[in-house]
Amino acid sequence: MIFITAKFHVLPEYADQWPEITREFTEATRGEPGCLWFDWSRSVEDPTEYVLIEAFRDGDAGGAHVQSDHFRKAQQTLPRHLAETPRIVNATLPQDDWSLLGEMAVPES
Repeated sequence: MIFITAKFHVLPEYADQWPEITREFTEATRGEPGCLWFDWSRSVEDPTEYVLIEAFRDGDAGGAHVQSDHFRKAQQTLPRHLAETPRIVNATLPQDDWSLLGEMAVPES
């Protein structure tokens, strides 16, 4: 799978609205056949920082994502709400889902 984590620093005046600003893009991406997940989180230390964790089935699915109409629209509409260019980590991993964190296993009841 292609695993991507990106940090977005949103301009303060848009920080609380970011989930709504990105809603159309998020929903369209989640609807892509090769999207495994596409999830936003907000930093507890910096309210203007959002972290996007996304995964795609393979390189073809990732390529389809960046060629999609909704991705191109996001390229045009989202940057005006940002304080800086997002930072990204992109890796190919030999798995297709989350693994269990065995060091913090919860006993079955």
